[in-house]
Amino acid sequence: MNDPVLILNQNYEPLHVCHVRRAILLILNGKAEVVENNSSVIHSASFTMISPSVVRLGRLVRRPRPVPNLTRRRVFIRDGYTCQYCGRQVRDLTLDHVIPRHRGGQHTWNNVVSACKACNQRKAGRTPQEAGMRLLKKPAQPSGGDPYLLYPFRIPNEWRAYLGIEQFSRWSMPLYSEPPQGNARESDRF
Repeated sequence: MNDPVLILNQNYEPLHVCHVRRAILLILNGKAEVVENNSSVIHSASFTMISPSVVRLGRLVRRPRPVPNLTRRRVFIRDGYTCQYCGRQVRDLTLDHVIPRHRGGQHTWNNVVSACKACNQRKAGRTPQEAGMRLLKKPAQPSGGDPYLLYPFRIPNEWRAYLGIEQFSRWSMPLYSEPPQGNARESDRF
């Protein structure tokens, strides 16, 4: 009864995640319909049903898109645990400000990237151009609908089509997955 259920808006846009118990109440009250089931069966005194995994609301709910908070872990996830200067996947990553903070660079999604220690030390307090380095991709603030930053657990396969995650895409890994193996501080894990 505590499994997560993806709630879709009437237009199939991901809206929220709730527990099975809440989803069943929405279904029984006629406010939602089951779109996808998982393999669990729920028994009660009066009925038996397959546990929903994805439900769609019967009416459109308007809401602002959430913007994920900027954290080390979310930057690493956005960048695929890859150094944005050399392209290596390493466990011992650091955050790098593209425009250094002492030069007026902000601590924002558009100015922070993942970097291995060697590249971060090589760049030092300079811009990538001054250090003769290139970014693999320009840092950007994730949109409010980026599921790999919003849902802090493994995404059920039934959700992938509704979250825009390809079956074999870069984001087919679990959300908040473990980074590449190696030595790292405990603070990098959470």
